[in-house]
Amino acid sequence: MLNLSEIFINYNQLSGKLHFLVALSKCRRLNTINISGNKFTGRLPPYMGNLSTMLEIFAAGNNMITGSIPSTVANLSNLLILSLRGNNLSGKIPTTIGAMDNLQGLYLSYNSLSGNIPEEISGLTKLVELYLGANKLTDPIPSSSGNLSQLQFMALSQNSLSSTIPTSLWHLQKLMVLDLSQNSLTGFLPADVTKLTAITAMDLSGNKLSGDIPISLGELNMMIYVNLSKNLFQGSIPDSLSKLLNIEKLDLSSNALSGVIPKALTNLTYLANLNLSFNRLYGQIPEGGVFSNITLKSLMGNDALCGLPRLGIAPCQNKTNHSRSKQQLLKVTLAAVMAILISASCLCMLVIITTRRKGNIPLPLGTNLLSYQLISYHELVRATRNFSDDNLLGSGSFCKVFKGQLDDESFIAVKVLNMQDESASKSFDTECRALQMARHRNLVKIISTCSNLDFKALILEYMPNGSLNDWLYSNDGRQLSFVQRVGIMLDVAMAIEYLHHQNIEAVLHCDLKPSNILLDKDMIAHISDFGISKLLVGHDNSIMLTSTPGTVGYMAPEFGSTGKASRASDIYSYGIVLLEIFTRKRPTDPMFVGELSLRRWVSQAFPHELSNVVDSSILQDGIEDASRPPENFSILNINLISIIELALLCSIVVPEERMTMNDVVVKLNKIKLNSIHSFENVGAFLMTPDIPNFYQQQPKGI
Repeated sequence: MLNLSEIFINYNQLSGKLHFLVALSKCRRLNTINISGNKFTGRLPPYMGNLSTMLEIFAAGNNMITGSIPSTVANLSNLLILSLRGNNLSGKIPTTIGAMDNLQGLYLSYNSLSGNIPEEISGLTKLVELYLGANKLTDPIPSSSGNLSQLQFMALSQNSLSSTIPTSLWHLQKLMVLDLSQNSLTGFLPADVTKLTAITAMDLSGNKLSGDIPISLGELNMMIYVNLSKNLFQGSIPDSLSKLLNIEKLDLSSNALSGVIPKALTNLTYLANLNLSFNRLYGQIPEGGVFSNITLKSLMGNDALCGLPRLGIAPCQNKTNHSRSKQQLLKVTLAAVMAILISASCLCMLVIITTRRKGNIPLPLGTNLLSYQLISYHELVRATRNFSDDNLLGSGSFCKVFKGQLDDESFIAVKVLNMQDESASKSFDTECRALQMARHRNLVKIISTCSNLDFKALILEYMPNGSLNDWLYSNDGRQLSFVQRVGIMLDVAMAIEYLHHQNIEAVLHCDLKPSNILLDKDMIAHISDFGISKLLVGHDNSIMLTSTPGTVGYMAPEFGSTGKASRASDIYSYGIVLLEIFTRKRPTDPMFVGELSLRRWVSQAFPHELSNVVDSSILQDGIEDASRPPENFSILNINLISIIELALLCSIVVPEERMTMNDVVVKLNKIKLNSIHSFENVGAFLMTPDIPNFYQQQPKGI
């Protein structure tokens, strides 16, 4: 008994008070207590703080426990999970809880806790999930909650929280789910919400928020669910919401929004549920997309809308009597456009003159004059210490890449072309054009160029965490967790989706591999090296190649048989990289000889023997004892199966049978969301806790 390490008596019909915790306090090796889903009554005894200092999980959710949370709970200094959801707890959240600096999951929803959320919560620096919904909490959300830099899930719904949403909350870069619904929050949303780079679901409904919906909301391209209903939002629906390409549900009902419905919303392929009811919208209801199956319930309360007779909404009337005013507007618009063009021409001349005086080349075609940075050859020499080997980041067939520090102390990467290679100049021009056409957060940004007869260089943003190749194969002890790997490949997928589907001319990368996937300071992935990229013009689906591009092992098999490159050939390369990042095996590994390839090796193990082929460090993720299988192995295995299945579908031999990158992004997005509970030591084998209602999952486990 004294050597007991885990106790699981959850989801039975056990009853009585919690006096047995006294006996458990003698078990000094106790790691886990799970008594959830029973009929235990009474109070949490103060002596629960005397339980084993090795205790990592205390789960007593879904019982009938009363009283307050004892302040002595803070004595459990190694606790990772504290779940008391679904009881009858009252009183305040103890301020001592801020001392539990190892806590990663705090689940107190569905109780009767009152008072404020203590400022001391900022001490929970490792907290990943915070669920305080359905209580009686009041006062503002503490500004210190912005210090929870590891937070991924925050659910504070169904309380009486007041005042404005703290500005610091909008800077949580790892936050995936934010649910502040059904409170009394007021004020405006900030104009810039783009720091929430990982956000997937946001529910702010049932508050008193006002002002305009931020245009920047459209930049949160991971978003699947947005609910801003039952607030006081004004102004028009931003056109930028049409950039939420993964959105499945958008609810803007019961506000004071005005103007027309943006036609671009019809382009949102996955948007299945749109509610715009009870606003002040007017004009033509768009046709196609989500509006093909929209119901009257989602549009009612906007009396000035027109153009949907099947729902009893009258057709729009042609207003020819406004033609004169339209002509006058056209004249004013043309005059304004001419003025802008003249100003732009003058600016171009000024920049060209300045450039020639400094000895630089003219600006590359299509460059944004406002963001282009003029950097001379002499400044590059100083920045790289005369291109010394100490500053060398890497080299390839066409180039060498150096780290540099400019006069303003900012860091850059300088890609110097090998002018002895006849292909270098063509590679330079190709990469310039591709990077100028394509602007996306997951593509390496081109800062400037420098060129003369003997020297050509691209100046790119510097990526301090190196390449994916470095992380997979360096011997310096660096390792990537499962969630990090999923996040990196989701970043890459979003970049490829942008290149393939969101440009007038689709860009084919043609050389996707780990060394071309770079990681910034926040471990966000950026695709680089567009030296052999190709453009698909108009409605072309493929392009005939005069030479075989890419790298052996990553090239699609149709290169050899047809000589054609297409979107599908990039997807094949992506599938191989996806296999590589989870197996930590190069496709050119010496073990792959004859008919055996990386893909075949993995497919032979799929799905029941994946543990024999995946990177062993994934299976040991967060586990100190390598001889003991992780408690969440079954959940881990489910996520691995989903990932490997996706990789195999991307790398099918027949190009037409491969997935599109649009579908890859959606699939990976969901895998990442589902895997959070399995791989950050949060909710591990206790299943998903308190997932908000919009995921339509039943609370289980803790």
